[in-house]
Amino acid sequence: MSIPADMHRVVMLAYPGVEVVDLTGPAQVFSAAARLAPARARYRVELRAATRGPVPTPSGLSLMATSWRGVRGPIDTLLVPGCLDVHADAARRVVPTLQRLAPRAARVVGVCTGALLLADAGLLGGRRAVTHWAAIEELQRRAPGCSVESAPIYVQDGDVWTSAGVTAGMDLALALIEADHDADLARQVARWLVMYLRRPGGQTQFSPPPATTTAPATGSIAAVVRWVGDHLDDDLSVESLARRAAMSPRNFARVFRRQIGRPPAAWVANARLEAARSMLERSTASIAEIAGATGQSPETLHRVFVRALGTTPRQYRRRFTSG
Repeated sequence: MSIPADMHRVVMLAYPGVEVVDLTGPAQVFSAAARLAPARARYRVELRAATRGPVPTPSGLSLMATSWRGVRGPIDTLLVPGCLDVHADAARRVVPTLQRLAPRAARVVGVCTGALLLADAGLLGGRRAVTHWAAIEELQRRAPGCSVESAPIYVQDGDVWTSAGVTAGMDLALALIEADHDADLARQVARWLVMYLRRPGGQTQFSPPPATTTAPATGSIAAVVRWVGDHLDDDLSVESLARRAAMSPRNFARVFRRQIGRPPAAWVANARLEAARSMLERSTASIAEIAGATGQSPETLHRVFVRALGTTPRQYRRRFTSG
C-alpha cells in the first residue's frame, strides 16, 4: 500500500478485549482535524490486528481491522490502546509486533494501560510516563527504570507519549494535533468535539489516593488505625499516636511503617485528604467546615489539594458533584 508523502500515517494496534474508547477517541480527534483542515491535517488512521476481521471489545462493539503483518514502510504515529486485563494472552501478543514496528515510528503512543504494553516492549526505560491511576503501581513494577507519574492527563518524553485513563487518550490526541500543527487547530477540534482544550483544574487525573493501608495492621497499630478514622480533627502527631499505642515514638514509627507500608505522618495526611475528598463529593458542608473536620485549616487544605491533585478543593467539588 502506497502512502502519500504528505499523509500523516496513524497505525493503531487492536486486539480482543481492547477498550474501544482508547481507539475510537483518538481516531475521532484525528478525523475531526482532517475535516476541519483538509489541506494540512492529512491524517490517515489504520486499525491493525493479528488477523483481518472483527476485533471484539468489552463494550459489545466489534472493530474491523486489517492484519498488522501487512504494515510496511514508515509510521508517523504508532498507537497502542489499553484493556482491562493487560495480562491476557491477547494483549501480550501485541508486544512482539510493537517491538517490530516501534523503530519505524516517528512517535509511539500508549493510551491508558497501553503504557504497560510499551513497558513490556522495553520502550519506557529511563523515560517519564503515565497510565490509568489504577495501573500506576503495576506500570512501575513492569518498568522499574521508568519515572511513573500519577497526576498528569498525558506525558511526553521525547518520541514516546502516554496518557491516563480512557478519555484522556482524546486529550493526548489533541496535544498531538497541537504538536503537529498549532494550538489554533487543536482549539478548533476541541470546540467541534465539545471538549476542553485544557481541562479545568489543570491537566490532571483525579485518581483515588493510595489506600490508607497497604498491609493488614495488627495489635495496637490496628487499634490506632481504626481510631484515627473517627478522629481526624484530633492531634494526630506521631507522639500522640504513639501514646495511644503505648509505645515510644521511635518504636511506634518503626512498627507502623513495617505494618502499614508508609510513615505515620504520610499515612495521616493521606487519610485526611481522602476524607476531605469524600466530604466534598458527598456533602454540602463548606470548605472551611471540611477543613476543620479533617484537622486542617482552609489554607492547608487548599495547599494539600493543589500539591496532591493539581486542583483546588472548590474546583474539585465543582467537577465531582452535580449541584
